Amino acid sequence: MSFLRTVLNDSVIIHPPGFYITGLQTLPYISVYIIFLAFVYMVTVLSNSLVIYVSVFNHCLHTPKFLAVGNLAVIDIFLSTSIIPSMIKIFLIKDNFVPFNLCLAQMYVYYAFGTLESFVLAILAYDRLIAICFPLRQNSINTLQSMSFIIGLTWCFTLGIIAFAVGLLTRLSFCNSLTVFSYFCDYTPVYRLACNDYTMQWAVANSLSFLILVVPFTLICLSYVSILVTVFRMKSLDSRVKALSTCTEHIILVTVFYIALITIYNIALYLHFINEDLPLLSLSLASCSPPCLNPIVYSLKTKEIRNRALALVRKTKIGTT
Repeated sequence: MSFLRTVLNDSVIIHPPGFYITGLQTLPYISVYIIFLAFVYMVTVLSNSLVIYVSVFNHCLHTPKFLAVGNLAVIDIFLSTSIIPSMIKIFLIKDNFVPFNLCLAQMYVYYAFGTLESFVLAILAYDRLIAICFPLRQNSINTLQSMSFIIGLTWCFTLGIIAFAVGLLTRLSFCNSLTVFSYFCDYTPVYRLACNDYTMQWAVANSLSFLILVVPFTLICLSYVSILVTVFRMKSLDSRVKALSTCTEHIILVTVFYIALITIYNIALYLHFINEDLPLLSLSLASCSPPCLNPIVYSLKTKEIRNRALALVRKTKIGTT
């Protein structure tokens, strides 16, 4: 296997043709899990496409909240597509080699859209904050234009910052092992294969991971502190229940994305003692589940989406009879 050599700042940078993904290889019945992931991916694409379609063609849903919900659906499709098809290819076709540039591209898409999902949950928390804490000024503060600007800003920031982080890997040389112990081209396992040391780059990458996960979660927590303060100042119990009920679906999404991810990550640390592949199984499940569950939560909790979906199903049945 030949290595690609480039000269950068008077030093030789060695890039391999690609990497071999070896995670989850020792687990029994892994084929059953891959079939399950294929089902999850199908549900993810279909349900999120339905949410996008309903949000675009139903004028009642042309609101700031559902602009963010449609944005979440787009992100979920890209996030799932970045890892599940490649996992299916590895285990069905038995081809675990990923070219170097394609590896970086997969890494970029996964982390970019994972970060965007984190930020869109913070945006939805902002939407609930304005609706509950400033109900009389909601239409003037939270407009389609302002929501579009916020969403566009998060996309530009995220795509740029992740491009910078992934670009750091192009300054590293990989001249030893080409085996990536993960279920996709993950940043940390790939970085550890480098045969030169860039401590500053690793520190920058860790700082970015803190920024893109902890900052949105902190904003969500602060939003709900403000919401709870406003709710408990309401005199009527019915008003309190009604206000909190509008946050139900968002709280479920935050729980699925953050709490489940944090819990599974901590459990995964102990699973190393049983089987080194079990933490990867847990983390892959934590990565693939939220994009599948998000549209289901909003479909069940939102009357407009639910009714439109049922109407499409009835129309399809009539057309086939």
